[in-house]
Amino acid sequence: MLELLLCSLLTILPDYLYRRYGQGKRIGKEITFYSVWFELRWGIVSCLMLTIGLITVVFYNHPATTNATAYFRTIPVLPETNGRVAEIYVDGVSGEVRQGAPLFRLDSAKQEAAAETARRKIAETDAAMVVARADIQAAEGKIVETRSSYQQAVDELETKQEIYRRNPGAVATRDIEKLQVAVQGRQGSIDAATAAKQQAEAQLSTLLPAQKASAEAELAQAEVDLSKTVVRAGVDGRVEQFTLRVGDIVNPLMRPAGVLIPAGAGRGRLQAGFGQVEAQVMKVGMVAEATCASKPWTIIPMVVTGVQDYIAAGQIRSGEQLLDAQQVTRPGTVLAFLEPLYEGGFDGVTPGSSCIVNAYSSHHEEIIAPETGTMRGFVLHAVDAVGLVHAMILRIQALLYPIQTLVLGGH
Repeated sequence: MLELLLCSLLTILPDYLYRRYGQGKRIGKEITFYSVWFELRWGIVSCLMLTIGLITVVFYNHPATTNATAYFRTIPVLPETNGRVAEIYVDGVSGEVRQGAPLFRLDSAKQEAAAETARRKIAETDAAMVVARADIQAAEGKIVETRSSYQQAVDELETKQEIYRRNPGAVATRDIEKLQVAVQGRQGSIDAATAAKQQAEAQLSTLLPAQKASAEAELAQAEVDLSKTVVRAGVDGRVEQFTLRVGDIVNPLMRPAGVLIPAGAGRGRLQAGFGQVEAQVMKVGMVAEATCASKPWTIIPMVVTGVQDYIAAGQIRSGEQLLDAQQVTRPGTVLAFLEPLYEGGFDGVTPGSSCIVNAYSSHHEEIIAPETGTMRGFVLHAVDAVGLVHAMILRIQALLYPIQTLVLGGH
């Protein structure tokens, strides 16, 4: 409507002034309701053509959208394991929390039992190491004893053999053979005692430390599982919809306990979806303006800080069925990220608020370039100037939005 009024000032109004003062025709006399088309046909046709052209230029070079929202991230409050709630640390269904603050605790009887079992196993291993040291000392004593017996048997054998060498009839051959067998038996006892000592040393140096390390690892795992029963806030923020109560069953796949909104989420940034036809116009650094429902009668200067290179409507996921293009019933939008041009400009805008955004093209660098011709520079000046029309429309929308919502919206 505003474009039509502006264009009529350049087309219909001059045509009427010519008819009125140049030809002397008057409204109600020569110019009536039935003859207005014949009298002002040139102005009306020119007005319609100019209006369509102006709307096209304005909306293409200075895109606008009502699909703008201050999106914010939410984190589901979930435990890492299933369990029954034993204690709750948050009062009410919402509240501010700090990073690391406990939110609720699950029943930890099973985890505590596992941790105690691991501690008992460590104590058992320590006791076994003490026993192994005693076994080493016993084996050393046994080695000394067997070596003494062996040496005694060897000395007796050598004595018998010396007597036999000097006087063969003085010692029976059978006695010498018995002593030889006894020496071999004493040597076997030494080998057995030495093997027992080595076995005890191996247990003390290798087996028992390994068993203790395994028990300590089981204890660490049990303590980790025990710590998982206390669910803590991962970031600073606010807990909402925390309806959990003692005795409830919480499942990490199906039964979240609530929602954690990080501090600062959705504040200071705006996401807007512009039409695909304006994809070539949207550039990083464009100046923009926004008005939000949660902050009426306010125009917020903004700047485009990012433009997503992909349109979400065209994404596909691997599956067992072929993709049919008819499934994409609605054309997607080009997602742009906007931030306030001035510090504190987004204060007062509630995260998740719906907004109206206008972005304005600027061809200043191209206009002042030496290679830009006069006619092209004039056209670019005109394109930048018509952005004023869009700025006026945005301010009218900001003025009328509360009235449309509160008065005409069914309240």
